[in-house]
Amino acid sequence: MPCGPAPRVRCPTDRGDIRDAHDLPFHDPAPSQPIHGARRRRYGSRPRRPATATAAGQTRAAAPDPVSVLSYTAKERRTALAYWTPARIKAVGKSVDLGPTGPKAKPWRGTTLKTVGRLFFVNASGADTWCTATAVKSANRSAVMTAAHCVRRGSSPVNTNTDMVFVPAYGKGKQPYGAFAVRSAMTPRTWETDSTDDLSTLVVDPDKKGRKLTDVVGGQAVAFNRAVGGTISAFGYSATRPQRGEELLRCVGKPKKKHGLQAISCDLTGGSSGGPWLADFNTTTGKGVLVSVNSSLDSLTPTEMQAEIMGALAKKVYDRAQRT
Repeated sequence: MPCGPAPRVRCPTDRGDIRDAHDLPFHDPAPSQPIHGARRRRYGSRPRRPATATAAGQTRAAAPDPVSVLSYTAKERRTALAYWTPARIKAVGKSVDLGPTGPKAKPWRGTTLKTVGRLFFVNASGADTWCTATAVKSANRSAVMTAAHCVRRGSSPVNTNTDMVFVPAYGKGKQPYGAFAVRSAMTPRTWETDSTDDLSTLVVDPDKKGRKLTDVVGGQAVAFNRAVGGTISAFGYSATRPQRGEELLRCVGKPKKKHGLQAISCDLTGGSSGGPWLADFNTTTGKGVLVSVNSSLDSLTPTEMQAEIMGALAKKVYDRAQRT
């Protein structure tokens, strides 16, 4: 399926995550109902551009902030942590079946990737679901990178996700480093208004002991404006069986430019959205350089994973988050 103006197939789990005109859902032969009833929805309006004065005394619209910020109150964050019980996490995995795991996505059996985890949330349709996310090095030691469509629907400012919790190194029900509530989420304004630039940087609260995220699990290095090429390890918690989001999967490929994005041969699918693309990945240490995140697939039976080429705008999003 072509990229660019034509719809791309986003890769959160398929239960209504992306169902607007700009994105197609994954095929789910027996779509399940949300585990709970309709959840609260955060509403807002498209931001107005402030006016600025010109030398001639006329006014013109100032350039909008290129970074869109979604924030959660302390009460909402406490609610999110209480909401994602082990039983609910187990249930959300069982509720989605995107078919058998493909031959290219292999279960990761190396050293524990403490920085990579599942990002649980309630989507804009009120359904429990998840993406993949990564703790990264940052000034505030609290930054996590994922895809913008794991935060909000594209081209739909009012449709945002709630109850967001990051669980690093999640595996088969275990949460060895606890859970971190998402305090704020930064995305490009272009994603909110035009469904372009599918990336996000989150800021999470400290854990129950007051420790900041990367003080607990470390952080992957991040690179912007890096030339496309080399070898990439892409990771994600796909909703394919037998894993159903319970194990981390990995694809290895050599990226090529395609329709303004970059792509590797990979059959990770729903649930792997937002998972890291790690260059210079060391299988012994589990460290690499994050150069992008899983964004979209080439078809409903994927053979290719696509990702943004992180440039100046991605850096602005990251910098806003790490300074928060």
